[in-house]
Amino acid sequence: MKYKSEKFLISIAVILVVVLCVQASAGVGQDEKLFQEAKILIFDKKWEEAQSILDFLLDEYPRTPIYSQALFYKAKCLKEQEGKEAEAIEIYQSYIAQRDKNKSLTEASESAIIELSFRLYEKTGRKSYLKEIEKRLYRKNKTVRYYAAFTLSKVKDKKYARKTVPFLENIIETENDEDLRDRARIYLLRVDPDAYHEMEEEPFVKRSSILNIRVQNRGEKTPEFSISIPWALADLALRAIPAEVWEELSQEGYDIDKIIKEITQFKGRILEIKTEDSVIKIWIK
Repeated sequence: MKYKSEKFLISIAVILVVVLCVQASAGVGQDEKLFQEAKILIFDKKWEEAQSILDFLLDEYPRTPIYSQALFYKAKCLKEQEGKEAEAIEIYQSYIAQRDKNKSLTEASESAIIELSFRLYEKTGRKSYLKEIEKRLYRKNKTVRYYAAFTLSKVKDKKYARKTVPFLENIIETENDEDLRDRARIYLLRVDPDAYHEMEEEPFVKRSSILNIRVQNRGEKTPEFSISIPWALADLALRAIPAEVWEELSQEGYDIDKIIKEITQFKGRILEIKTEDSVIKIWIK
């Protein structure tokens, strides 16, 4: 009788172990399994399928330790789907609000919000998206601040673009990376050529050669783009010419090297380039 009781207890114990194992495979660890499946789909750029799995994971396992990461990757999936940019921004913001957020993923989230906000502003013209970029000019993270300044400086609304001037000047004055300083110079030239000229005027007072550029729309008297800058910064000045004008120039067969060669060969002579919509005058004095 004792033997049968022991056998019975062992059988119950085995059943309990099996049940616990089944529960473990179905519960604990299932969230991780789903997360890995989603990441594989993301790697394959199957954004919608990955998002569906992440939606299920977030709904069914709200207390999982990987909840925050799942939020980030859901935002990434939305970012890559046309028409879901606004929702992606909301989810990125939700991730940033998480207590257990990761530093590198937070930086990626902030950068994505800047990119998406610029994209939506270009589509809709809504100033609220520019404000999202403007907020990030004041972040502690240098990468986010720089990206916000570079991006906001490109908007057509000069009221907002000029807000980047002190931030671009700060990059030029304090940044050790020469490439970043050059980028800041280019953006500052586009936003406010006078501010840039004032910044760089003192170091170049001994240099007499000045590069002058005027871009004028056909039929208009006022130049669309005008700049005078020391010849030492000629390359930066030429690159500051609006992108749409460069597109016209490239169609005419001009590039920066060709333009520099022509104006240096004939110093004092005005190089005049006529396109379908514009007249560009470049000279050195």
